[in-house]
This record gives sequence, structure tokens and C-alpha cells, in this order.
Amino acid sequence: MSEHKVNLSWSREGLEFTYKNFSRNHEWDFGNGNVIRATAAPEFLGSPELVDPEQAFVASIASCHALTFLAICALQKIEVDSYIDNAIGHLEKAEDGKPWLSKIDLHPEIKFVDGANIENIKIRELHQKAHCECFLARSVKTSITVN
Repeated sequence: MSEHKVNLSWSREGLEFTYKNFSRNHEWDFGNGNVIRATAAPEFLGSPELVDPEQAFVASIASCHALTFLAICALQKIEVDSYIDNAIGHLEKAEDGKPWLSKIDLHPEIKFVDGANIENIKIRELHQKAHCECFLARSVKTSITVN
């Protein structure tokens, strides 16, 4: 159906190439003028001021869910004024002792247009449908919950 390309580039930057010393900093070039400086998570010797892959993964899931939710609302003529999510990803050790992003908790706060009376059960249904139709949620084994 479509391809989604990212060019990742990293260079040694003259640093000693040992586990503790090599730079984790790199760039993601999306080919449209958007370049994001990224790194490893601080716990894995990355720079705390840059985005790390775990954050990007959580952001991608939150973004996909939000966009799917908004599309469903638009198709059902439910007008949304704003959507904010403070998503949290949980890195845990798997049974084999290796870390994985086991769970993502979404915490969406949605404001509907003034006068819209959307019941909580309907909002939960919209989120469930968004979760089932989100391309990324369908692509991962990470548990994703909407709180």
C-alpha cells in the first residue's frame, strides 16, 4: 500500500569506539526537511536532551491512536476541539532477562465542541475502535491501554 522511509545516520565523531565512550547521537532524516536528532535513552548512555527510540516508539503509538480516534470521530460527525495525551511507555525485563517495551499507557484528554454531550461509554467505544484500527497498535505485541 505504501512505504515509509527514514534515513538514519551516525558517525563516530572522533570518539574512542568502546561501549562506554561511543556517541549514541544520530539523526533521523525523513526526507522532507524534517531531521530529528536522536540518541539512546539516558539509562543506556544517551544524551538526556535528545529523543530516544523508546520515546519515539511511544510517541508513534500515541500519535497513531490519536489520529485514528480523530478520523473515526470525523466520520461519525463527532466534533473534537482538542486532543492531548500524556503517554507512558514501560521498559521492563522479559522472561529471557532482556528489556522490551512491554506496555504503553495512553492518557488522552479530549475536548469536544461546546454543547456536545458524548457519554463516557461512547468515548470508550471510540477508543476501542481506534485501538483496533490503529496501524501501529495492530503491528506490535506491546500491551496498549487507554486510561
